[in-house]
Amino acid sequence: MKRGRILNKDLNEVIASMGHGDLLIVCDAGFPIPSNVRRVDLALEKDYPDLLHVLRLIKEDFIVERVAVAAEMEEFNPNLFKAVKELFAEAKLETIPHEKVLSEMPYKAKAIVRTGAFNPWGNILLFSGVDVPQWFNKEGVKVPPYYQDRMK
Repeated sequence: MKRGRILNKDLNEVIASMGHGDLLIVCDAGFPIPSNVRRVDLALEKDYPDLLHVLRLIKEDFIVERVAVAAEMEEFNPNLFKAVKELFAEAKLETIPHEKVLSEMPYKAKAIVRTGAFNPWGNILLFSGVDVPQWFNKEGVKVPPYYQDRMK
């Protein structure tokens, strides 16, 4: 068996296929997923699995450089906003109008992971990063200023 906590074959394949800058959306149960975008459907029932549980598991196997959430989340679902901000504290956090999250961003995603979450504005956009210490460890290679803090 593989090491790591994620057992879902499709989710493992999606994470392994991500390249620098690729977009992975982890969404709630009601998110409109286009038919031409890869879907990993984990939803079983209301709030199972819940959004934060799935995000925590993905974070263990996936390098997140940037996170985007609906601009409305901070006002209308502040607990989720705070939890996402804390979970991905090392990543740059951006906001996007909710309408754009629903209408444009799904078409830019390499894959969308659907949870059972009934969580308003519960659609989290994760942009793939790189393991900075691994990529910049060769002699003579300089680390750009924007990656300096991730060389730890």
